[in-house]
Amino acid sequence: MRPNERAMNEDLQLLEANRRFYQALSDLDLAAMEEIWLHEPWVSCIHPGWPVLHGWPGVLESWQDIFANTVRQRVEPSQVAVRVFGEVGWVSCEEHVSIPTETGETVYVAVVNNVFVITDSGWKIILHHSSPMPIEMDESPPPQVH
Repeated sequence: MRPNERAMNEDLQLLEANRRFYQALSDLDLAAMEEIWLHEPWVSCIHPGWPVLHGWPGVLESWQDIFANTVRQRVEPSQVAVRVFGEVGWVSCEEHVSIPTETGETVYVAVVNNVFVITDSGWKIILHHSSPMPIEMDESPPPQVH
């Protein structure tokens, strides 16, 4: 396999691992989420508005809590960029999270970096960092009220 073909293959495999992560998240599937993560004491996860979680037990507990307290959601990545350097790869993207409400659906967007390492069983996530998307403001200052 030529170097460019190998790089494209690695990118596609990493994108597939990232797709499985978002499928597990959308399906609230804890077993699938466990499958995509590396179970090490040094993995990390940052959910929007949460402190940094270090270690697989804490990361697993966070997914258990989120899934137990979520009835249904759809999470779709967009603006996906992938990069592989040897045994490490990452995916940067936007997450569009849709959650049903009594009056319809709430959608919010987060910016994300998912970092993976390659193992004998494929790409495993070692860091998920999700932050709320910054709100764009127009350039005019708000009116002043006296």
